[in-house]
Amino acid sequence: MLAPLFHATKPDITEENIQARIRGATLMAYSNKFGHLLLTTGNKSELAVGYCTLYGDMCGGLNLISDVPKTMVYQLASFINREAGRELIPRSTLVKPPSAELRPNQTDQDSLPPYDLLDAILQRYVEEEKSAASIIADGFDPETVMRVIRMVDRSEYKRRQAAPGLKVTSRAFGYGRRMPIAQNYRQATPGSPRD
Repeated sequence: MLAPLFHATKPDITEENIQARIRGATLMAYSNKFGHLLLTTGNKSELAVGYCTLYGDMCGGLNLISDVPKTMVYQLASFINREAGRELIPRSTLVKPPSAELRPNQTDQDSLPPYDLLDAILQRYVEEEKSAASIIADGFDPETVMRVIRMVDRSEYKRRQAAPGLKVTSRAFGYGRRMPIAQNYRQATPGSPRD
C-alpha cells in the first residue's frame, strides 16, 4: 500500500515502526473483542528517550513498568527467577543484548548509550532534576549527556500519549514530571542562563 509513496526512498525507521503498529493494532483488536486490558511494555528508560513506537508498543491501557528503569527491569527479572527457584523468565532473554527486534541483528545500543550509562544520566536528569552542567560535573561525557537530554526533552509528546503507569520511583513521568511540547522547548546547555 505504501510502496508507491515510498518508491524513491531508502527503508528506515518508518518501515520498522510499521511492524510495531501492526502488532499494536492486532493486540488492541484482541483486547477490544474480549474485554481484556492490554498492558504496554515500555520501561522508564525507553519512555524517557522516546525509544517506543506511538500506536505500536505504546498501545494499551496500563503500563506496569513505565517507572522502572531498564537496568532495574533486568534486576527484577533475576529476582523473580531466584524467588521462584526456577526460570520463569528465560535466561536467554536476560543475557541477550536488548533489542526492539524490528530489523535483523538490531540492538538497542545501535541507537542508545548502554543502559547502565543511560540510566545513570536519566536518574540525575529526571529524578534528581540536575542540570546538564551538574551531570557533566559528575564525570559524564558532555556529548552523551546533551544527547540524552535532547532525547528526553524531544520525547515529551510521546509520553503525553502513553498509557498511565504505576509510580515506583521518586519521580515518575506523567503527572510527576511535565515538560513543554510546543515552541521548540529545549533544556539549557552548559553555561547558558537557564543552566
